[in-house]
Amino acid sequence: MDLAVKTREKFGKNLKALRREGLIPAELYGRGFENAHLAIDGKEFKKVFGESGESTIINLLFGKESRPALVHDIQKDFLTDEIIHIDFHQVRMDEKIKARIPLEFIGEAPAVKEFGGVLNKTISEIEVEALPGDLPRHFEVDISGLKELDQSFYVSDLKAPKGVEILVEPETVIATVTPPAEEEKVEEVVPADVTDVKVESEEKVAERAKEKTDTEDKK
Repeated sequence: MDLAVKTREKFGKNLKALRREGLIPAELYGRGFENAHLAIDGKEFKKVFGESGESTIINLLFGKESRPALVHDIQKDFLTDEIIHIDFHQVRMDEKIKARIPLEFIGEAPAVKEFGGVLNKTISEIEVEALPGDLPRHFEVDISGLKELDQSFYVSDLKAPKGVEILVEPETVIATVTPPAEEEKVEEVVPADVTDVKVESEEKVAERAKEKTDTEDKK
């Protein structure tokens, strides 16, 4: 993946003018390399990044010079969702690096369709170590093998390309099909029979009236 870039001399408040030109300000840094302030065509970056993602090397072209780098961070405007800044991490192609690779879920879990189970995804990316050129764009998680409730897909089920070491424990769960939630049964409320209460009240009233009469007669 190649992406033409140019150095920039606009900073601070002048970045707004840069963005109005359709350019995105960026920084390139890396261990043992001199930092560079860049300006990148927004449309070209979106096109390249759409194919590469964060785990594929992008060759930044400074005229005839090429520097291999990974997208380290992208900042977006929280109102417009437009990209306003990019950080690139320059790498050495002969040195292994650690990177987080996204998971791509494919297929359909039979336990969801047949038993009404719920697919719970516990993680969305995996940390690996490899040479920059060996980093996969993503790992495929084929959930079509989840045929029973409470069945899980583990990190150990992933197929790592040659030269790629997965740094997450093999027994780590990636996804599980859990049983459907049971509906809570609402107990039927039976209206209380107040007949006896009413009768009892009337009897007590009569009893109190009789006691009052007897007392007055004794006087």
